[in-house]
Amino acid sequence: MSTPKTIPVNTDGVRDTVKKIVIIGGGFAGINLAEQVAKNKNYEVTLLDKNNYNYFPPLLYQVATSFLDPSDISYPFRKLFRNKRINYRMAEVLKIDPSSQTVHLTNEELKYNYLVFASGARINFFGMENVEKNAMPMKTIDDALKMRNALLQTMEQASMTKDLAERKKMLTIVIAGGGPTGVEVAGMLAEMKKNIFLKDYPELKGTPGGIYIVDGGPNLLGPMSQKTHQEAYKVLSELGVKVKLNTQVKDYDKNTVTLSNGETIEAKTLIWAAGITANTFEGIPETSLGVGRRMITDEFNKVTGLENIYAIGDASVQITDERYPKGHPQLAQVAIQQGRNLAKNFNAIQKGHSLSPFKYFDKGDMAIIGRNKAVVDLFKNRLHIGGILALFMWLFIHLISLVNYRNKLKTLYNWATAYLSKDQSLRMIFRS
Repeated sequence: MSTPKTIPVNTDGVRDTVKKIVIIGGGFAGINLAEQVAKNKNYEVTLLDKNNYNYFPPLLYQVATSFLDPSDISYPFRKLFRNKRINYRMAEVLKIDPSSQTVHLTNEELKYNYLVFASGARINFFGMENVEKNAMPMKTIDDALKMRNALLQTMEQASMTKDLAERKKMLTIVIAGGGPTGVEVAGMLAEMKKNIFLKDYPELKGTPGGIYIVDGGPNLLGPMSQKTHQEAYKVLSELGVKVKLNTQVKDYDKNTVTLSNGETIEAKTLIWAAGITANTFEGIPETSLGVGRRMITDEFNKVTGLENIYAIGDASVQITDERYPKGHPQLAQVAIQQGRNLAKNFNAIQKGHSLSPFKYFDKGDMAIIGRNKAVVDLFKNRLHIGGILALFMWLFIHLISLVNYRNKLKTLYNWATAYLSKDQSLRMIFRS
């Protein structure tokens, strides 16, 4: 009888032929990396996230404005990872120990051979404490639900108050940030004001108030084409949105928004969509952090100054691509492509092949502005598409980007109902 062949093991008991990859974050970057690299049986993949679900950030504003349910744009990790050879841990990271290759979590410690930060970003309030305390951010599902409740509660309060000045303040909304999120929120709220609010709150007819969008740049949707800048400004203005460019929000005390030009706006609601900064972790040295607290990486997304640690998506700033010397834009497509490229490189590492540097393929930018209006720029802004065709392109791209058919069908149904009826029925206040 032959003696079984002994397979050498590491000190943590894992077979030498199987390497542990720990991924922090289950957004676009983390999901695409995990699903691709888990196909290689020489890797054991564990994904960490503080939530037990993946969600689709580009549609958060539609949850916040009651056009979609949270379940329309989210899906539980454990169901998503069934039969995919991906381990999941619901936990927050306390610190990293690169010397012992250990991740310290709130509930355990994990050893790794390779560690990948796909940890995304958080809202940047640029050190303005009053704004951070009083404004409504929109970065997570929790933020969207809080905003939905706050907007509906404010409408209910406005319908009851007899003080006309206070009512006007309640019906005034300021949106800080003229990027896709800010523009889409402004357009959605303007459409609701036009088609929905007066049906639900007839007692508010004739009450003054307004929607403002404030941006520090010279144009809305700054990175997009000049035609898009003009169309976004025109459509929002026609919807009654007051656009203030080359202006920044400097303070907010729950009643008054103070702008950089000295102007003030009396408003009970400030929606913050003006910037993000990367999540940071103890154990990552300051020398490895760059602009926006993002981890500086080489062309293979390896963090500079650290061994076997990588960063992708919003957590990474990669300045090795000559077309993007200041780093790639913090967009979903960058995160998706970096996740897939890193998965290919992990497979190449296992086979002893050469690695492929990341090269971003810009598929274009898009934003929806109103019920019948959207803008799409393709081929680095050389082709502009607007109107109903752009709207259908926006709808299609966002639908196919949702993680499963259930989400796609529910979202399509809600969109079709809202479009045909100019209304929706999700305006309930649920308190946790």
